Amino acid sequence: MLNNLSRIQLGNTKSLCFERKEKERRTRNIELSKYRDLQKIHGQGVNVLDLDQTENRYLLSGGADGVCAIYDTYNLSKSLCYTTPTVCTVGRSNRHVHKFSVYTVQWYTFDTGMFITSGADKLMKIWDTNTLKPADEFEFSDIVYSHHMSPIANSHALIAVGTNSTKIKLVDLKTGSASHILKGHNGPIYAVKWSPREEYVLASGSQDNKVRLWDIRSAKGSLMVLDKNNVADVSNSKSSASAHSSAVNGLCFTADGLHLLTFGIDKKLRLWKTSDGKNTNIEYGDIGNNNKKAVHLAVSQNCSNDLVYVPNHHDIDVMEIKTGDWVKTLRGHYGQVNCCIYDSNWQELYSGANDRNILTWIPQLETERAYDTHILQQKAEKSKKGMATYNDEAPVDHVIEVTADTWSDED
Repeated sequence: MLNNLSRIQLGNTKSLCFERKEKERRTRNIELSKYRDLQKIHGQGVNVLDLDQTENRYLLSGGADGVCAIYDTYNLSKSLCYTTPTVCTVGRSNRHVHKFSVYTVQWYTFDTGMFITSGADKLMKIWDTNTLKPADEFEFSDIVYSHHMSPIANSHALIAVGTNSTKIKLVDLKTGSASHILKGHNGPIYAVKWSPREEYVLASGSQDNKVRLWDIRSAKGSLMVLDKNNVADVSNSKSSASAHSSAVNGLCFTADGLHLLTFGIDKKLRLWKTSDGKNTNIEYGDIGNNNKKAVHLAVSQNCSNDLVYVPNHHDIDVMEIKTGDWVKTLRGHYGQVNCCIYDSNWQELYSGANDRNILTWIPQLETERAYDTHILQQKAEKSKKGMATYNDEAPVDHVIEVTADTWSDED
């Protein structure tokens, strides 16, 4: 970092270039935080996480127990060692809580006054954050696996909804009704994502092994049907081409919207150009995936070489998007990892799993290393003094001298 700062002073490096390199350095060095934890709320697995776009501060979680929770990720205590508390929860005591598993949660695009949840009870709910009551509710005929609201749209307020049916529903928040139905898939739709570049472009992944790109303004059907072999005409909406050899349950656009990452139960991660629908044929290797629900990937932003974070059973694989090179494997969960969310402000990662935990992964740089050294020094000093403690943080009156005579005179 100091070398890069020197280059900027000499005029050899542009500030934007330095920023990207520094972000990449921090992103590549993330490890499980030893001193930061999140309050455990969920009684069953954590299925999904979302971080608000306005401040990158409030973390929203949804669990298999139907519970939703909101965390304030800002450390207001200023202490290096702390537990992130919940701001509020939609718990089992709330009469509006989802009856079954929550599969998707999302903050409203433009502020934190509203969030959206959906799940196995066939309901999608629009929540007022202040009252924790649904402002609106939509009931579908099938389980809702995924929903998504565009992160950039100004001209529409459509929520794409993927269910256990073959049709994608588009719900208009302005009118409170289903405005469009997109037909083309031949199986349940596990994942839907709006493009962060084109507000009318939507991607969907299904049990039929297909990934379709849609322009919702077009009446002719899907815009593209992605072909893993780059042989079929992608513009033919009736094409038999498939993106994977098995069901597709993970979708993630890169931050610039120029590429789309797809993840299938065939254990393959693929990268596609959104301009022409071509498979880039980058090899990421086999990645474990046997989920019959959406798997939530995450990508870094504004780094020299952006990374993708992919749940792989109990672990998270980290790889370079452009090359497929393996960077590291993050280990810390004791159950199937279901979701990741990347904090672009601090280059941190949050993950949720079936072990009911939400873990924080942060750049392991000077601060925590200094704290590690401080703890080791404290332990060394106690050892020198001939002290033994049951707990490093126990008060002084719990310390027992090893050489002390604890027998009574009568004994």
